[in-house]
Amino acid sequence: MEGILEFIYVNAEAIFIVILSVFLGIEVISHVPAVLHTPLMSGANAIHGVVVIGSIIVLGHAETTVNLILGFLAVFLGTLNVVGGFVVTDRMLDMFKKKPKKLN
Repeated sequence: MEGILEFIYVNAEAIFIVILSVFLGIEVISHVPAVLHTPLMSGANAIHGVVVIGSIIVLGHAETTVNLILGFLAVFLGTLNVVGGFVVTDRMLDMFKKKPKKLN
């Protein structure tokens, strides 16, 4: 417990910035109109692709077991996010396609 408190004390500014950015991100995303969702999702997929590449590079330089586990987790979650983003984008684009007419 003492180590956690020391970590928080030493990194208080960084923790504050992370918490503030979470609230800012929620506020910005909640005000995005549905029309802009697909382009923003495509941009997010590109950013997450870069994150996956970076996490693979970091994973390749990992020396301890903890670093390997965290690196694998970063690669897995980043890949999951990219795939989920493409699935959501594909479903959104399907909503704008014309439906085929039924033949009677």
